Formats: sequence, structure tokens, C-alpha cells
Amino acid sequence: MKITFVLLSAASVLAVATALPAAASAAESARKEFATATRLVPDTVRGEELFRDCAVCHGRSGNGSDDGGVPRIAGQHFRVLVKQLVDYRHEKRWDIRMEHYAGRKLLEDAQSIADVAAYAAQLGREMPRNVGDGTLVAHGEQVYARLCSECHGANGEGNNRTTTPRLAGQHYEYILRQMYDAVDGRRPNFSSSHVRLLEKLQRDDLAGVADFLSRSMWSPPPQPLARN
Repeated sequence: MKITFVLLSAASVLAVATALPAAASAAESARKEFATATRLVPDTVRGEELFRDCAVCHGRSGNGSDDGGVPRIAGQHFRVLVKQLVDYRHEKRWDIRMEHYAGRKLLEDAQSIADVAAYAAQLGREMPRNVGDGTLVAHGEQVYARLCSECHGANGEGNNRTTTPRLAGQHYEYILRQMYDAVDGRRPNFSSSHVRLLEKLQRDDLAGVADFLSRSMWSPPPQPLARN
């Protein structure tokens, strides 16, 4: 057996040694900001004011774009919205637009995150959703029931307590793109177990699940968390 030794330069060793603590520090900062934001009492009046920036892409109603390029955030669980905003701030999720809008120039602190997330969480989904062609819905329902429903709920309702996203009624194109992004490594905040599960699915499986979820009924958002 031939053993090959790889010699690293001092600069390479230093870069690795520096990067590891920095990554750990960023992850800890994200955890702390999420914990702080979810403990605060949201002010939905202020949240409505902050949401004006979000409305540039997500629309005033928070229902996203007709082509499914921008997701519905209306009615999404509060803790899920907080988590995604925090992830964008700490480079755990990537999108140049969202990194700007979730940044500290517009959302200056954890209270701002809580306020805007609470406002979006109580919005209704009154607009039609983007859906697939319908040919794989039945197949997608079977795949979803077998692999996804245990965490996301029978109809994709999600769970605020466990920070599990509400997928029911989300735009087809958005769901499909996020699954592909996760498999391709463009969604670093997806767990490795989640990615491994998605890697096992074929194109028809992914399209069917996305279409099933886009057509699923969703439960109305909860009562406002707070209104100071």
C-alpha cells in the first residue's frame, strides 16, 4: 500500500486554524440572535412599518410573485421567519437581495427581526398560488406521506414550536427550486440528514411533492402574537 503525505504550507495551516474559530463564532452568534428574537414580545405595528421594505419583493400582502420566484411569507410560522432572517444575516443562507434586506441597516437588532416576523406571520394567503401541471400530484402525495409528513405534517402545515416551515400553499416553483438548491449545496442551513433524503429522490418525486404541497390546504395564521 502506497501512503502519500500532503505537506501544507504555514499559510494554509494558519488559514484553516483561523477559519474554524471564526465559523464557530458566527454559528454561536446566530444561535444567540435567534434565541433573543424568539423570546421578545413583538410589536406588530412597528413590524408593519418594517415590512414596507419586504413588500418590494414579497408584495404588500406577503404572497410573493405570481411566477413563484419569490416565496409566500404570509402566514409562515413566526419562529421559521425569524430563523431564516437570522440565517441570512449570518451567511447560513444565501441570496444577495435577502442578505441586504435582512441586514442591520434595515433590521437593526433582534427586536426588529421579531417585529417584522410577527407581522408577516399573521398575514393571510388570499392570492392564488403558483402550481405545477397536476400530472404528478398523486405520486407526490405518496412520496410526501412516506418521507416528509412526520416532520412537516400531513398537509405541510409545519410546526412553529419545532421551527418546521409551513409548506402547504407555497408556490410550486419556489418549493422545487429550494429542494434542488439543497441538494446542490446552495442552502447551507439545510441539515445534512435533510439533504441526504432529498438526494434519494428522482425528478418526478421532487416535482410531485412540490405540486402536492402547492395545492395543499393551509390552516389560517394564528392570532397576532402581540400589538403594543
